[in-house]
Amino acid sequence: MKSINNLGMGVGLLFLLIFVMGILVYQFFQGPILFSDDFLITAAPNSNKLIISVLLGCVSGLFSILISALLFPVFKKQSTSLAVLYVAFSILDFVAISIDNTSVVAMLELSKEYVTNVEVNKSVLESMAPIYSQKHWWTHYLSLLTSCFSVFVLYVAFFRTKLIPRIISGFGIVAVLLMFTELLASILGDGISMNMLLPIGLVQLVLPLWLLVKGLNTKWLDATLA
Repeated sequence: MKSINNLGMGVGLLFLLIFVMGILVYQFFQGPILFSDDFLITAAPNSNKLIISVLLGCVSGLFSILISALLFPVFKKQSTSLAVLYVAFSILDFVAISIDNTSVVAMLELSKEYVTNVEVNKSVLESMAPIYSQKHWWTHYLSLLTSCFSVFVLYVAFFRTKLIPRIISGFGIVAVLLMFTELLASILGDGISMNMLLPIGLVQLVLPLWLLVKGLNTKWLDATLA
């Protein structure tokens, strides 16, 4: 089962990279710029950061698909439907990230036009800014909401297979449900508390660290192959 242990560590490394890229994209590259009131002025000078964030978002989505493909034969031993759903939702995540990235690029181009083109009617661009900002808010939150499906299936599959301790997978299931509830409430216009997103951040850090140190539990796989 050495190959399974290597698989677990490889998946853990990919999860950790996704976690780090998420922090970089949303906390440092995009968030402070695009969710500010003056993005028309700040986006263009920070174009490199925004372009890097778009590329990192795409890489993150591709890593998620790769993880689902790597875990597919393992999850399939317990449930084919869960394995297929995980792959399908991971692909859906990538599509949602791509749509969100288009709104990021659109805001950047609007800012460039505002800052560099002295002949343009800036009052028109200023009137368009709230529309672009609101569009990005929607694509961003819908992308986060979409990600809940793949993560939920992941932790359900881990819980059923016992490939990781059930205390981690069980906590992951609860954390995803809390995240989904808060995001849905925010989309409907009545957010509860952003603190409800803290558990998912914690478990998404614990999971890759556990996999890097311990790998996958081979006892369950030994039983299925016996």
